[in-house]
Amino acid sequence: MSVQQTIIQKLTEQFTPSMLQVENESHRHSSGRGAESHFKVTIVSAEFEQMRTLARHRNVYQCLADELANGVHALALHTYTQQEWLEQDEVAPKSTNCVGHGH
Repeated sequence: MSVQQTIIQKLTEQFTPSMLQVENESHRHSSGRGAESHFKVTIVSAEFEQMRTLARHRNVYQCLADELANGVHALALHTYTQQEWLEQDEVAPKSTNCVGHGH
């Protein structure tokens, strides 16, 4: 199973999201094509209802602790309640390239 598939499985089991998108953005960094080191995670879950953003991120990091200790270098997290997701027009912020990318 790929790292991306593992992340999807773990987040689905832990947070029962109504929407989950996991994008491998390693190619936007110095990792190159085929790497699995940088991911953008957009997740909408009722589990986040009573949590501040920091607590949501902490919970996601705890869920993915093994992946972060074994090759995942970065997670761009976008965590929402259903209402917040609707207020975002169901669109996560766009990612930028790594500062060192392309140099």
